Amino acid sequence: MKPIVVTPNPVLVTAARTVTSFDKRLGKLVSDMKRTLGAARNPKGVGLAAPQIGEGWRVFVTRPTEKSDVRVFINPEITVYSNEKTDGVPERENKLEGCLSIPKIWGKVHRAHGLTLKYQDETGAAHVEKFTGFLATIIQHETDHTNGILFVQRVLEQKGKLYESAKDENGKDVLDEVTLS
Repeated sequence: MKPIVVTPNPVLVTAARTVTSFDKRLGKLVSDMKRTLGAARNPKGVGLAAPQIGEGWRVFVTRPTEKSDVRVFINPEITVYSNEKTDGVPERENKLEGCLSIPKIWGKVHRAHGLTLKYQDETGAAHVEKFTGFLATIIQHETDHTNGILFVQRVLEQKGKLYESAKDENGKDVLDEVTLS
């Protein structure tokens, strides 16, 4: 397991390198990422990209639910985006997106509801697969990470609002709008 890198850190806003060696070092990276994602709490993570543990490689892992198997995506490239857009995170009551590397900050991102992804697995085998809904949102978020793009940039591009989670005077979780000057 490795610590999660948080902003501001240059690795998070730098495009990651393409994986060309499918060797033991890659296997260790993937193993570290799986353990780190599994240990993420408050919030629980649903995806983790290699730059988020300080490794500038085009690799991410996903686990949409606690019961889901962890999936590994190497050298991801979204080749088709659906025209249909989400109104924030689909299949969730709270439509706000967050990030393990930007603690306590949330925002609504309109993303493609579906996509086609070209990627490689841990052996280097090439795959092309279609995804929709929540998993498509996770894949877009994590692919952005491998391209050096953070979700807050997407929120601001879409002229959306950012929120910070906090506690009110009764200890209840609340969201306060972040004002940028």
